[in-house]
Amino acid sequence: MESVESTKLFTDDYKNALEKASYAIVGNHSAVEICGWTKKSMKGNEGGCYKQKFYGIRSHQCTQMSPAAVACDQKCTFCWKANEFFSGKQDLMEEANDDPIDIIEDSITAHLKKLSGFGGNERIDQQTFEESKHVRHFAISLTGEPTLYKRLPEMIKELHKREISSFLVTNGLHPEVLEKLDKENALPTQLYMSLDAPDKKTWKKIDIPLIPDFWERVLGSLKTMSKLKTRKVLRMTLVREWNDFDAKGYADLIRRSGEDTMIEVKSYMHLGPARERLSKSNMLDHGEVRIFAKKIAKELGWKIIDEAENSRVVLIAKKDWEGRKIDFGSPIPDKTANQFSC
Repeated sequence: MESVESTKLFTDDYKNALEKASYAIVGNHSAVEICGWTKKSMKGNEGGCYKQKFYGIRSHQCTQMSPAAVACDQKCTFCWKANEFFSGKQDLMEEANDDPIDIIEDSITAHLKKLSGFGGNERIDQQTFEESKHVRHFAISLTGEPTLYKRLPEMIKELHKREISSFLVTNGLHPEVLEKLDKENALPTQLYMSLDAPDKKTWKKIDIPLIPDFWERVLGSLKTMSKLKTRKVLRMTLVREWNDFDAKGYADLIRRSGEDTMIEVKSYMHLGPARERLSKSNMLDHGEVRIFAKKIAKELGWKIIDEAENSRVVLIAKKDWEGRKIDFGSPIPDKTANQFSC
C-alpha cells in the first residue's frame, strides 16, 4: 500500500524526470521500470537479456526495481540514469522506512500495470504474456544504491519466502551491509558488485565517489565477498580511454573476492543521461570487450565461460559448472511441486 506521504523523498524535478523516462514511483523512495529485454522477450522470438543466457533468469518474469531510488554515494560517469538528481547524503535514507512487503507488492503491481497493455498486441506471444503475470525474479538495481535501504535484509527474505529470486547490485561502498545480509541469513540469490577501475585513482575519476574512504570500503567489500556463501559476480563496465587498461590491476582486485566469483566484462552503453557525459566512441565493440576479458582471464589463470554479443558482455570464471544456469522450476508456480531454492 502506497504511503499517504508518498514520494516525499523524491524532489519534484527528480520525480518528473523518472516519470518522463517511464519509471513508476513506488512509495517514498522506490522505483520500478520495465527493462527493454523484458519487452523484447514478450515477443517470444527476440530472446532475453544476457542474464537469461548466463544464469537462467526469465526476462519476461523479471521486475527491475530499486528500494533506494533517491540516493547514491557515487556519481558514476557512465551511469545511464539521471544521477544528477541523486542525493549523496546517506542520512536521507534514514527516513526511508517503507515496509518491505509494501515495496514488493507495490513494485509488482506497478510492473504488471505497465505490462498490461502488451496483451492486446498481436506480435506478443500469449503464453509468454500469461507467464509474465507471475513475477519470479527481482533485479534490485535500476537506480540509486540499494544497500542504503536499511530494511534490505527483510525485503530479500520476504522475496525468497514468495519464491522470487533476488539479484542484488551494489557499488561496493557498504561492506557492512553485506556482512549484515550474511548475519541475518538474507543473502541474495546472486550478489553483484560493480568493479569499475583497477586502482584508486581511476575509481575516483570514473565513479566520482562522495565519501572520502571509498577505496577502503571497496577493498572491504571484496574481502567480505570472499566469505559469502552465495552466487557472486563482479561486474566491470569498460569505458574506452577511462578504465579499459591494466588487466593485472583488475585481476589483483578480483582475487580478493574469492575463486568462486564470476566476472562480467561489458562495454559502456551510450544511453540515457550518460550521453551528456560521454561520447558514442567511448563504447567498445564486442570483439574489444572479448580481447580485454581474455587478458584478465590470462592474468587469473581462469577462462571465458560464456558471452552475449548483443549485450557486449563476456563471462569469466575459474571454471564453469552445471548449476550456473539456475533451474527456476515451472514458469507458473505450482504449490504442489518443488520450486527452486532462492
